[in-house]
Amino acid sequence: MTTHFISAEIDLTANPLTLKREIEKRLQEEGKPLRWAITAVDEEKQKVKVEAIVTK
Repeated sequence: MTTHFISAEIDLTANPLTLKREIEKRLQEEGKPLRWAITAVDEEKQKVKVEAIVTK
């Protein structure tokens, strides 16, 4: 098992619960998320930047 640092942009949604599910779904594609955080919000592009640590 190895750990990897992942950075991703996710579309911003109006519902925070939907946003959380979208983030977790995207991170699952890369491995098992250990932790993640929203590090930036671009309101103009309606995107959030997420940084995470995942294991494979």
